Amino acid sequence: MGDSTIKVGMFTLGMVATNCYYVFDESVRDSEGLLHCAVIDPGDKGDRIYEALKEKSIVVDKILLTHGHFDHIGGVEALKNFSGALVGCYEKERALCGDPYLNLSNDYGWHWKVTPDELYRDGDVVSTGGIDFKVIATPGHTSGGCCFYIEKAGILISGDTLFEESVGRTDFPTSSTRELVDSIKEKLFVLPDETIVYPGHGEVTTIGHEKEYNPFIM
Repeated sequence: MGDSTIKVGMFTLGMVATNCYYVFDESVRDSEGLLHCAVIDPGDKGDRIYEALKEKSIVVDKILLTHGHFDHIGGVEALKNFSGALVGCYEKERALCGDPYLNLSNDYGWHWKVTPDELYRDGDVVSTGGIDFKVIATPGHTSGGCCFYIEKAGILISGDTLFEESVGRTDFPTSSTRELVDSIKEKLFVLPDETIVYPGHGEVTTIGHEKEYNPFIM
């Protein structure tokens, strides 16, 4: 489905196997022949992400966050320092990103804080590397969680909102089970069934599969 020149690469990082994605359009290169990407949820090892992408001749233009939990932000500082990329998230997640208690990093003695450079509203389109990422606010796992939708490629980066036949936990600060279910039904299940879903943990799925088989959303 969609634009086949848009590619999604993945690193699985950290203590809870977080999926970090990098998205690029292989048909768009700069004057030096380099590709440009957005990295979504660099949960750990930001320096290694940078080096791995550099070896592939891919420049990091933007760091996008689906939400601010420790396992999705642990590599932000290093990746930003190496790449110079700006960090962006949904506007209602700013407080959680900067609070080690709310983002759960305090539980592990890390005290991580991330200050976003850009704050997005629901429905905003973030354009980088020749790709348009639509911000879809999906509160529930956290109050400021969001997904990034690339309409022309039929791709959804769902963070910890929607997993393969599962959903994100709602027993954390700012979580809400009701909001999570409403977000999925009202914001995600209205997308085309063939939309490919890249979740924050686990395997890739589709909207159609989740509408039929996800036991948490009935």
